[in-house]
Order: sequence, then C-alpha cells, then structure tokens
Amino acid sequence: MPNFVTTAAISLAIVLALPGCKIIKTPTAEEAAEAASGGFNPDRQVADIWIAKVIPFLEMRAGTFQEVSALSKSDLDAAAAKYGHKEKDGTAPWTFAAKVSGTIVKAETKSRAAYLDTDVDGDGKADVRVQIGPVIKGTAIRDSLDFVNFNEFKNQIQWAEFGKAFNIHVNGLTLEKLPREGLEGKNVEALGAYPLPSAGQPALLTPATITIGG
Repeated sequence: MPNFVTTAAISLAIVLALPGCKIIKTPTAEEAAEAASGGFNPDRQVADIWIAKVIPFLEMRAGTFQEVSALSKSDLDAAAAKYGHKEKDGTAPWTFAAKVSGTIVKAETKSRAAYLDTDVDGDGKADVRVQIGPVIKGTAIRDSLDFVNFNEFKNQIQWAEFGKAFNIHVNGLTLEKLPREGLEGKNVEALGAYPLPSAGQPALLTPATITIGG
C-alpha cells in the first residue's frame, strides 16, 4: 500500500509539472554560430540589404566604365566625388561604381578565379576585367557602399567577413549560373565596382549583376 501511494504521488507531481514544461528547439549550426559570435551573421546581413539597398545604390552611383575610368585618370577628386567611395580611416584605394557594356575578348574559365577581359570601346582590346568567380578577389562591392562602414563592426575580422559575404552572395545568386564555354565574342553587361588599379594593371570589376549573350 505505501508503495502505491508513493507511485501515485510521483505520477501526480509529473502531471502537475507538465503544463510548465517548455520544449527547447535544437539550434541549427548557423544559429549556433551566430549566437557564439554575438549575433553577427554577415551572410544574412548582406542578403537583407542586397535588393533593398545595394543594387539601387550601385544603379544610382555608377557611370559607364569609360566615363569613370577617363575621369579618374584626368581628375581623381572629381571621379571620387561622383562615382567613388572609401573609408575615411585606413589606406584603401578609392573604389568606383561602374557599368560595363562590351565584348568579351578573352575568357579565363579554367581558373577558380575566372574572369572576362572585355572591350568596351570597340578597338578589340581589353579595357576592363570582369570577375566571374567562384573565387572573387578583393571586397569591391562592400568598399563601394557609402552606407556601411568599419565602425559598425566589432573588429577587423568581422569587417573582412562582411566584405567576403558580398562575394559569396553574388556568386551563389548569379555567377555560378553563368556559362563557361564559348564566351569569347559575346556581349557582356555588368553593374558592379572596382578599386582604382595600380599603373599598368587592368581594372578588376566585381559584378553585382551580369548578363552574357548575343
């Protein structure tokens, strides 16, 4: 009899406790990583602003590559004010928003850092190099935006990861879907950004949008 009473009491206690139970969802790997980093999720941050802010900003800010390149060579301050951006602190070069419309004269697609050398003035020679990944050099898209800045981030590591997230985003959204064969002679249209190149080096444009055809 005592055992029965004890068992009944335990059962009653369990029943009474059930309404207060809370099922805790097991976090995904991404959620766990975000929690561990204090809520920092660069991929999500980029995805959230891509359509609403990044593309409209580049469309408004960009000039044709010919215009931007010519002005940066003749009057860097004027080009910077009209098409460029760089962080106030640090030694990063000016990064310019530009639109490319031209003909592919060389397509390097065997390398993971693939690119399209593009003629924009009809002389048959490459004027700008358009990156098509999957490996994208630099952080030109991040660096062209005047509505993000280093001081919004905890440290240099987060700032770098944020820049890399733009490359990852555009690669998954667009670049990995591009054809890789028979590209030479085709037209390419791209909207993106490039850092001021060193003397004798081609401008290296990272596209935010790109189409190939014709």
